[in-house]
Amino acid sequence: MPERPGSKVGVVVLPDVRGLHAYYRDLTVRLAELGWEAVTIDYFGRTVEGEDRSDTFDFMPEVQKATPEGIAADVVAGVSHLRALGVEQVFTLGFCFGGSYSWRQSADTPGLAGCIGFYGRSSIPLPVVDQMTAPLLMLVAGADAHIPVEDPKQLAEVVPVPADLVVFDGMPHSFFDRTAPEHTQACEQAWGHLIGFVASNS
Repeated sequence: MPERPGSKVGVVVLPDVRGLHAYYRDLTVRLAELGWEAVTIDYFGRTVEGEDRSDTFDFMPEVQKATPEGIAADVVAGVSHLRALGVEQVFTLGFCFGGSYSWRQSADTPGLAGCIGFYGRSSIPLPVVDQMTAPLLMLVAGADAHIPVEDPKQLAEVVPVPADLVVFDGMPHSFFDRTAPEHTQACEQAWGHLIGFVASNS
């Protein structure tokens, strides 16, 4: 929660395949420092006992159990939590696995102000593209060894909503959650795009 309560902007964070890893707990605090209400969902709360999401957590078997319907239900729960705090404009923000599903929430979760995704795949949102209603911010790593730039571009070309696709040339997958000095400028630019997108859609 931000220091000053009563923010009209809220963010539901969709982590990468690691789930509610410490990085995303810290990111939620960072978003609150921007003055936004923020909550991060846990994909694996239905299938895993306990809250261990450390680097030793075996997440892939749990990822295989995740479904679009379950993730949408978790997002709706996050949205409801934020609206109960008085938030009026809710955004989703996701990374990789969560980036793909953040874009998909433009269709799966009605009433969102916008859907932001880092390094997502088009295959997850494409089946519901005709149902999208919220604008997209698509933050793409230009040197992603896992997801070629052409993949999210394919989605941006067919969505029926405004889609701002930003390619960070030379950046690897997951550059935003790394501390290497060569990623600093791109991370700052990504923050700027994120903040600008929220401001223009609030």
